[in-house]
Amino acid sequence: MMKAEKEVLNPNMPSIKKKKELGLDSQGIQKTMRLRHYLGDGAGQIALNSLNGLIGILTYFYTDKVGIAAATVGTIMLVTKILDAIADLVMGKVVDTTKSKYGKARPWMLWTAIPTLLAIILLFTVPSHASGATKNMYAFATVIFANLLITAIAIPYGGLMAMRTRSSEERGKIGITRAIFGYLIGMIIAIILIPLTNMLGGGQVAWIEVAVVLGVLSSISLFLTFLSSKEDNKEVSLSEKEDSVPFLESIRLLFKNKYWVMMLFAQLFANMLITLTGSSGIYYTKYILGNENLVGIMGAVGLIPVVLGFVAVGPMIKKFGLAKTTRIGFILGIIASVVRCFMPYNFIAALVLGSITTFATIPMMAVGGVLVNNTVEYGEWKFGKRLVGMANSANSFGVKVGTGLAAAMVGWILAFGKYDGSLATQPHSAITSILVLTIYLPLALQVITYVLLQKYDLDGKYPQIVKELEDRKANKLN
Repeated sequence: MMKAEKEVLNPNMPSIKKKKELGLDSQGIQKTMRLRHYLGDGAGQIALNSLNGLIGILTYFYTDKVGIAAATVGTIMLVTKILDAIADLVMGKVVDTTKSKYGKARPWMLWTAIPTLLAIILLFTVPSHASGATKNMYAFATVIFANLLITAIAIPYGGLMAMRTRSSEERGKIGITRAIFGYLIGMIIAIILIPLTNMLGGGQVAWIEVAVVLGVLSSISLFLTFLSSKEDNKEVSLSEKEDSVPFLESIRLLFKNKYWVMMLFAQLFANMLITLTGSSGIYYTKYILGNENLVGIMGAVGLIPVVLGFVAVGPMIKKFGLAKTTRIGFILGIIASVVRCFMPYNFIAALVLGSITTFATIPMMAVGGVLVNNTVEYGEWKFGKRLVGMANSANSFGVKVGTGLAAAMVGWILAFGKYDGSLATQPHSAITSILVLTIYLPLALQVITYVLLQKYDLDGKYPQIVKELEDRKANKLN
């Protein structure tokens, strides 16, 4: 019989000095990570965010550079994401059953390095003078390929966090490090992609040249993650028992895990928010502010809240805990977005209030993966099954569906507003659709995500859950 779900204080918890001597974290859980491990692990985010960031800007590239209709682009983005989301579920089982001298998750960082380079380049080599049907089919095939690479990286990469350490403190640091690397490459793409491609001529060739550089960088980053991410912590390595859990049974157990379900939908809506922000900003600067190069200025100013966010998130986690830190962030973002609703055409308001919204997303970016992986221990404690790969893959399923919906909504809402990428001046309906994408819809998504995170109270229970799991293992060995 499982114990009641409540926080129980451990009277035998070692002192702070003793914890340091034993290599324990503040909750008394064994630590396993060193600085080189954090840096190598974080490098993998460069590949993921390069792929995601470039796919996010593809709507603009397709509509304005190679002449694919906005509605068609939206449909391509949605269909490819749904197919990719299904692939996530399969990939989770593949990771759980992978047998390699390098481990279960680690070898995927090596195996995907070269394909990632190819996928990034192929995204921008659309035959621009071909027929519309040919361009559509090429776009569909290359976006599918890129999304499958994201899956083949993201699922094992997410699982590595749970395999390396049980320490919530170390997982928090891993999450922060990954978010820093991810945001750096994301902001570089946001700041320099449009100005740089324009400087190189603005045509398709310029985009391909930039893609080659990002592809090489992504490939190297995955190799560095492979080198630094040995699955050498026996306490958290996947057991062979995981392999025996049938696929449908794994899904059933995940949906009985209330905290995992909360994170499934919280990540879904949070990623819709991030995708909308990354995909629609270029339309805002080009048609609302009248200068597409302003997207670089807004991206550069956006670095300020990013830096402040990463400086603040560590102390905030220590003071408030993981989940509450994310809620505080979304409260700030909601307030800023509400104010911006009253001045949608103001450039200064877009800079200042947009920066606050960016700051608000940092905590979720930093610890969202940690909150997901902590549900693995809860599921193991509650149901006796440790589902690392499936927990990350099924959660990624929700993330991909959310990202796909957001990408599709960009195309669909633009099409509904009669947007035409060949026009220098857009009709009033198109301007309204751009404001919906950049201001009003992101506000709604922040509110929904905040409400979902209100119910996540696993932080206080986590140390005792880990202790009970360790006690069970000790009892089995005796």
